[in-house]
Amino acid sequence: MAGLLLNINYTLFLLVASPWLIWRFFAKGKNKRGWHHKLGGRVRPRQSQSPCIWLHAVSVGEVNLLVPVLRELKQQDPNIEFVISTTTETGFNLAQTRFPDTYTFFCPFDLTWAIKNTISRLRPDMLVLAELEVWPNLIKICQKKEIPVVVINGRLSEKSFRGYQKARWLIQGTFKRISMIGTQNETYRNRFIRLGCNPEQVTITGNVKFDGLETVRDNPATKKLAHLIGLKPGAPVFVAGSTQLEEDLLAVNAFRELATEFSDFRLILVPRHPERCAALAKQIDQIGLPCLLRSKLSASNNLADTQARQSSLQPQPIELNGVSTRIHPIVIVDVIGELGAWWGCASAAYVGGSLGKRGGQNMMEPAAFGIPVSFGPNTENFKDIVHDLLANDAARVIADKSGLKQFVDQVLRQPDWASGLGQRAKNTVIHHQGASRRTAKLLFAVLKKHDAALASHSSQKPNQAA
Repeated sequence: MAGLLLNINYTLFLLVASPWLIWRFFAKGKNKRGWHHKLGGRVRPRQSQSPCIWLHAVSVGEVNLLVPVLRELKQQDPNIEFVISTTTETGFNLAQTRFPDTYTFFCPFDLTWAIKNTISRLRPDMLVLAELEVWPNLIKICQKKEIPVVVINGRLSEKSFRGYQKARWLIQGTFKRISMIGTQNETYRNRFIRLGCNPEQVTITGNVKFDGLETVRDNPATKKLAHLIGLKPGAPVFVAGSTQLEEDLLAVNAFRELATEFSDFRLILVPRHPERCAALAKQIDQIGLPCLLRSKLSASNNLADTQARQSSLQPQPIELNGVSTRIHPIVIVDVIGELGAWWGCASAAYVGGSLGKRGGQNMMEPAAFGIPVSFGPNTENFKDIVHDLLANDAARVIADKSGLKQFVDQVLRQPDWASGLGQRAKNTVIHHQGASRRTAKLLFAVLKKHDAALASHSSQKPNQAA
């Protein structure tokens, strides 16, 4: 009965939201792909009889955290097959790039028929949810089909926890059906337990995102991007990533004020939403600064493309602060999945989503490179990480509009201070690594217990018949 009511409510919601969805479809180009998967159709039937783990990652961040986990799982048991689902298009695109040999699809809506059809085609032995995405029908159907559901890298922000608490009477049963939850820390573990999870089903495995981080600047992806923009060794580079509009303009302001003082100074902007990059480029052009979109830079090595790229990246003459000078164009990255490598080019980093209400973005990537990292005061999404970085004097909080310029200025003028700040950030990241290994161990333990239970049920059936 509960499943029927959920299906009715979901259907009513889709009907009510359909005008908005149609508008996004045609006006914004959103949600155009994957409807056949989301409605439970055309998911590729799995032919193999090997054990299969279905991993679900909502979007880009969750897809990235699967990288070290999948690596650990494959190392420990190369015979297991994996399939990956995502919710968003950006997540789907990244999953196809990161896991080219793994079948990727859009997760079905939480409708009974869609889920049952998907499960019958995939025949998974386990469902793994990255961080947390509680869909009652999905979890209930998996339980009925004796498919264990495991949450990895589990986190419950204070805001999410308060929201779930208000609806605890409604979702408590769903949480109890989850076989095991591996959380990032003790705080999150306690929150899951307070929502109705049994203490035995919640354990601390650490934050997987620390394990998937690149710590060597001289890595192939970063070297490729540095070559793409003609970056000279030792040139000062300011990278502002996962930014919102206000933060983009603050970074541009800081760059404009410092560009006359540092030779070959570069600014790389990586907005959180690539679809607004073209509009941002127009705004920067109106300010009077040169800029170009990353997508316009051909990676081809033929002579004509190389010459065109080099020409577009040449310093351009402008007047700044009453001084005639030449500055490099600001590079606006409108390509998904490159931010991690761009951080490796940075002399100074600013992590966005932290001045507005978004709650901050991932500051671990630049920290892992040993880059002097900064962010705004609103970082509740990464509260524990920020606490550790600040406790180790390994980052700086930008409190106001002038703070960003002062931070970058100090990094460029005081290399010893900047090096110390960055090294402490890198040490903080290294201290937290190892979660992917613990997560893989947890998943295999659940799978082993599940297989043993199935074997026990099978052995008992003949006796019951007798």
